[in-house]
Amino acid sequence: MGHRLRERPSGPKCIALVGPFASGKSTLFDALLARSLAGETAPISSQSSPTQSPEAIAHEMSVECRTVSSSFLGEHLTLVDCPGGVDFAHLAEPALRCADAAVVVVDATDFKLPALQLILHRLDTLGLPRMLFLNKMDRSNAGVRDTLKTLQEVSSIPLLLRQIPLRKNGIVIGSIDLALERAYVYREHAPSEVAPIPDDDRAREVEARFSMLETLADHDDQLMEQLLEEIEPPRDAIFDDLAADLREGSVTPVLIGAAEKGNGILRLLKAIRHDVPDIAATRERLGVEEDEDPLLQVFQTVHSSHGGKISFARCLAGKVTDGVELGEAGKVSGLYRMEAGGQQKITSADAGESVVLGKLENAATGDTLTPKSRIPADAEDGYLRPAPVHRQVVRPVDRKDEAKLSLALQKLVQEDPGLTMEQLQESSETILSGQGDIHLKVAAERLSRRFQIDVELAEPSIPYRETIRTSTTQRARHKKQSGGHGQFADIVVDIAPLPRGAGFIFNDTISGGVVPKQYIPSVETGVREALKEGPLGFPVVDVSVTLKDGSYHSVDSSDMAFQVAGRAAMKEGLPACKPVLLEPIQRICVFTPNEQTARVTAIISQRRGQILGFNPRDGWDGWDEVEALMPEAEMRGLIVELRSATAGVASYTARFDHLAELTGKQAEAAQAKAGKAA
Repeated sequence: MGHRLRERPSGPKCIALVGPFASGKSTLFDALLARSLAGETAPISSQSSPTQSPEAIAHEMSVECRTVSSSFLGEHLTLVDCPGGVDFAHLAEPALRCADAAVVVVDATDFKLPALQLILHRLDTLGLPRMLFLNKMDRSNAGVRDTLKTLQEVSSIPLLLRQIPLRKNGIVIGSIDLALERAYVYREHAPSEVAPIPDDDRAREVEARFSMLETLADHDDQLMEQLLEEIEPPRDAIFDDLAADLREGSVTPVLIGAAEKGNGILRLLKAIRHDVPDIAATRERLGVEEDEDPLLQVFQTVHSSHGGKISFARCLAGKVTDGVELGEAGKVSGLYRMEAGGQQKITSADAGESVVLGKLENAATGDTLTPKSRIPADAEDGYLRPAPVHRQVVRPVDRKDEAKLSLALQKLVQEDPGLTMEQLQESSETILSGQGDIHLKVAAERLSRRFQIDVELAEPSIPYRETIRTSTTQRARHKKQSGGHGQFADIVVDIAPLPRGAGFIFNDTISGGVVPKQYIPSVETGVREALKEGPLGFPVVDVSVTLKDGSYHSVDSSDMAFQVAGRAAMKEGLPACKPVLLEPIQRICVFTPNEQTARVTAIISQRRGQILGFNPRDGWDGWDEVEALMPEAEMRGLIVELRSATAGVASYTARFDHLAELTGKQAEAAQAKAGKAA
């Protein structure tokens, strides 16, 4: 070993594969697994990996993490294939937090820079070491160093080219490893052939290798001296620097290949084995101390149709055994390793290994588990449970499934931190919120496939309100005689508008006992009942009602009679107060690449939004934050349009700001939908 590492990182590794949508992550996942199963020299006869879900196949994109454990050259290796689509990118977060490193997959023919920047920024925040794999090199005509210059624009860490392409007649047929100074000629789904570096490529290799060594020398004074004195550094020292710089986050090594053909896969696996930090370094990054007791972090939850709940977890310290009590999370009922052929039962697992825990009913994605406690996921930064950007009503096609639906939705929310569910009492709607339209469609498909509940999605109703513009005085008398005791109540009330946001105020100025004190609360109850639906069909707000006069009957008056009079006074008086519709206004903050800021502001304006201003997004080079006020009714499908305009990367936060008057055609449409005439 060189002087910067005491020993090569060894032991179990956990690698998360991330990258923009359609970069080839899942193909690389399959290729890495197939090569690790086949070994270093054997050709790959067939690829075996956990199959994607029917939803992933139907939408031609990853919609959940796929996790599998294997071994390569005698060392335990867990791979996690993380979704790249923006609707499902949050699912990678728990796995990234406990992984040793990430492999960032980039399509060499289509860089998708904004999406790549999102991923790299998150890795920076987590302090996670990463390699970059330039995929689909067999289809690329661009120079690899020009490609790196473009990619460097969105990477805060220097990109370090470890391989350069070997071309013949303009087609990539292999690679030259700059650390080993060897050429490798690709063979489809088989190990590459070692070959001498062609004379025509020697000068290019020397130049690229010197550039690599210069970058490494930025963090190694000894190597810098050797370069200045034109001394060839030992090969072990170069590999030592590569591993040390990866661990310290000083560089992002870049390797190349074509996952679909199995090209470059073996070199990537070896780089992972030799250079990726081990569990001790990951514990240090997470601030976790080594301990004899097991310490596990849950990074995925699945409710299977028949097998119950299972939790994927990384053992960060100690040894976990089947049957161990993990605090309030419960007792492990079955310990497994997820291998290519499915779950394999095991009796124990050491620190660094990834396992499947059976039936931990009280464990959630992101939780840290020990025999003494369950530490809930720290979601303060909003990544484990990101703010929803798309809402839909979900209702069963068959009403007899209503009870089952609530339980099934709770299970989906446990699995997917990006989903939230709420029951709205006012509208009796079940609202499912998530990260985009595809996200909610997939949730609906899972309800059908796994829980046998067919559902339909619809737009939520808008919580309109109404208020009044003028005051009035209204008398209401309730008198009924039908033999025996009758009913009698007589009241006079002043109805007046209040400032926006004041709510409802009830007063009385009764004197002389014209309305006995015990009946005054009954009047208020009746008034409040009437305010639940005003003349325009919606709840009434920002109104004051003052009971100022009335009369009663010593025998026939009652609480019920004065409640009826209170309702009648409001039903008769409110239409005379010039009622007006109010719509909820949201304060939104849209995050967008600044190249698309003009398009984003245009979208907001077209949706009756009021732009409040925009500023550079803090900590994000080349991004803006656009603040605006927007009617809630105009936010339907907003995220779809924003992402369409920003190559799929825009997002936003929203919170209720105020109620504003709504008139004209929009008001007429809202009232018509509520079944009221304008």
